Order: sequence, then structure tokens, then C-alpha cells
Amino acid sequence: MKLFKQLLVAPAALGLLAPMAATAADFNLDGVNKYASEEQVTSISQFSDVKPTDWSYQALSNLVERYGCVAGYPSGTFSGSKAMTRFEAAALLNACLDRVTEVTDELKKLMAEFEKELAVLKGRVDGLDAKVGALEAQQFSTTTKLSGQAIMAIGGTDAAGADEISFNYDLILNFDTSFTGNDLLKTTLRSGNFGDTYEAAGGLEYGFDSAGNVQIDRLFYQFPVGDFTFTAGPIVEQGDMLAMFPSLYPSDSMLDITRFAGAKAAYNMTSGAGAGVSYAKDGFNASLLFVTPNSDAASQTVNKGLFDDSAVYTAQVGYTTDNWGVAAIYTGKKATDYNAYGLSGYWAPAESGIFPSISAGFGFSEESNADFTSWTVGLVWGNVFVKGNDLGMAIGAAGAGANGLEPNGGNDDLVYEGYYKIQATDNISITPGFFWVENASSGKDVTGAVVKTTFTF
Repeated sequence: MKLFKQLLVAPAALGLLAPMAATAADFNLDGVNKYASEEQVTSISQFSDVKPTDWSYQALSNLVERYGCVAGYPSGTFSGSKAMTRFEAAALLNACLDRVTEVTDELKKLMAEFEKELAVLKGRVDGLDAKVGALEAQQFSTTTKLSGQAIMAIGGTDAAGADEISFNYDLILNFDTSFTGNDLLKTTLRSGNFGDTYEAAGGLEYGFDSAGNVQIDRLFYQFPVGDFTFTAGPIVEQGDMLAMFPSLYPSDSMLDITRFAGAKAAYNMTSGAGAGVSYAKDGFNASLLFVTPNSDAASQTVNKGLFDDSAVYTAQVGYTTDNWGVAAIYTGKKATDYNAYGLSGYWAPAESGIFPSISAGFGFSEESNADFTSWTVGLVWGNVFVKGNDLGMAIGAAGAGANGLEPNGGNDDLVYEGYYKIQATDNISITPGFFWVENASSGKDVTGAVVKTTFTF
């Protein structure tokens, strides 16, 4: 076998080494052996007559620096243009074969020393191959990723007619599909049974109601073109098309009013058929979009279509950095003289500590010569007591009605809330919280508490 390897290597080595020597008178076999054993070069730069532009430079460099089996002449030259005797070729070929044999022996020793570890790694690789094969055989799509969130909430209020404890859920299944790696086809299935659980408290509690039925909550397509992102779909929400959202306060907090960046009439999260375009570069961003609420195949008739009087139009400009952001927004409604404005922003410390992230916003809206205002301030401390746990609290004024479009004269209704999110595992969190609605318009304050368990997968 060794002879066979030598025969395989010999032609290539002879071809490489042919230009390297001189006559026997200039360089005898004893000289080769002596120079190779005592003064072996370690870098091709030691040859004064070898240049990077030479056709054999890379091959010679590999033999010198990787295997260390080429010596050259005692003068420090390679003399590649001179002829080579058969004795010189045999000596140098033998030196290279010896080095290759040494390397092979070293590898064998290493393989023997780590035989057990290599066997374990091989078993793991075989196991991964089997799992990948099973996944490829069982997956329903090579382009779609499934993720989900399930919220279970138990709580109640002391409002009249709502004194009992309720247990509600909100389930979301997201199917994110990409065909190019940069685009997104978003399909969301959602089901919930919150209904009017906290209606006596002003209908402000976060949740989703489909009477227990599963329905399509999102269906839109999004793709980038340079610094622009285009979005369109029959079921898309205002927030899906904004380049940024100017708040760090969590959207699934206790009370609904705290999730609109202080400008509920402007950030109304209207859902329906719509389209929009956003731009973002070097921190600056802008968005322009429209949404026709509750517009589906049945409602888009001759008298009610995509651009009917219920369409809502939004324009936003903003700026973000690593730890703060600010945005101004305008939202108008075609049907009436409805105009809503908002100015919101946030700041977050570089590291968690005594300083919380701060989100604040103010909103102003007008319709039929009536003006309404809203505002919110939210604070979130990260890694409180235990790493991964968050403490949050917020205060704000309701301002606009429950649907986010029609103001209800709730300017005097102040809302307060606080929560502590316990990150039990990477995928499970438990969030106890309380809220208080200073319901000046009805003359009665309402308090309540909720414990939410959120599962993400």
C-alpha cells in the first residue's frame, strides 16, 4: 500500500521539483541530505529567487510551509530554472513522503486518543440526520414558519354587574411565509372569548373576542424595495404597516388604553383591507397607509368598497436610535371631519437598573366641532428581583371611545395600572396586575385585578 501511495505521489512531486536543482557537480546527493536535515527552510520567503508571480509559487509554498520537505541550495536560492538529477529527485521525493507519513501517523494517534469522543459525535450526527430527515418528510411547507401565543387570564372588577371572577383566553397562531428570504406573507388565526368581561370598567381590558370561533385575524403580503417596504392585504392592521411604533410599554398590558402610545384616536389599530408603504434609513422613517375597517368580500359591493367613506388614512414620520425614538402621526377618516394627531416617544437605559424605560405620548382629535385629548405615561423596569422579570406601571387618560375612532367624552376618565411579569421559563410567563379607572364621567371608580399566563411557541 505504501508503494502504491508513493507511485501516486511521485509523478506530481517530480513534475514540481524538476526545475529546482542543478548539476551533480554543483549539488551532490550528500549535500541534499545534509542540507535537508540541518538547514531546512520554513518559509518560501527564504528563497531569494522565488517570486509570487512565478507559476509554481503556490505549489512550492505548500510543500515548504505545510510539509517542510523542500530545502534548496545552501546559498539560500531555489534555482528553479536549472535541471535536476534523478538522485536529487529521489532524495527530495523521499523527504516529502516521509513528512506525509509523519502527518498521517500523527492523525492516527489523535484519532486513537479521541476514539470515544469521535464515536459520540458520530452518533449525534447520525441522530440529527435522522431527525432532519423526519422533519423534511413531515413538514407541511419549506417556506412557512409557525409561531403562536396563548394567553389565559383570570380576574374581575368591582364594577356593578361585573363582580364575579372570569376566566378568559386569547389564542394566536402565526404562519409566516417567505418566498425570497426578505418578503413576508402573514397569515394569522385567532380565537378569544373576552367579550364584554370588563365592559363595566369602560371596556378597557386587553383581549380578543370571537365568541370562541377561530377566524382569520391577519392576511397580508409585505416586501422590500431598497429602503422602502410595501404592504397590502385584505385583512391588515394599521400597526402592521408602520415603520416604527413609538412606545416600549407592552401591548398586552392590563388596560387597553395604555397600548396606544397615548394617542388612541390616531393609533387606533383599525383592521380591514388596506395598503401602505414605509421608508427607513439612518434612523429616519416615514409611513403612509390606509385601512378600510371591516371590509371583506361581502361588504365590498357597489355601495361599499375598498375606498368607501369608512376608510381611515394615516401618515407618520419618526426617528429612532439605539435607546430612544420619537414619532408624529396623523389619522383622518373620510366619512366625517375626523382628524386625530399624536406625538409620542420613548427612552430606554443602556442597561437594566434603577432607571426604567419611559414611554409617553399625547393625542388630540376632533370631530363635528368637538375636541378630545388623551395621554399616557408608561414605565418598565427590566430584570427586577430576578433576571428576566419586569415591573411596569402606567397612567393615562382615555380620551377616545372604545373603538378608537369615535370619541366618547371620556377625557376625565383617568386609568392606572401596574403589573409584575414573572418569566417562569423561556416560553411561559405569569403576570399578576391591577388596574383602577377613575371614572369621573359616570361618578364611580372601578378597580380590578388580573393574572395572565402567557405561553409562546
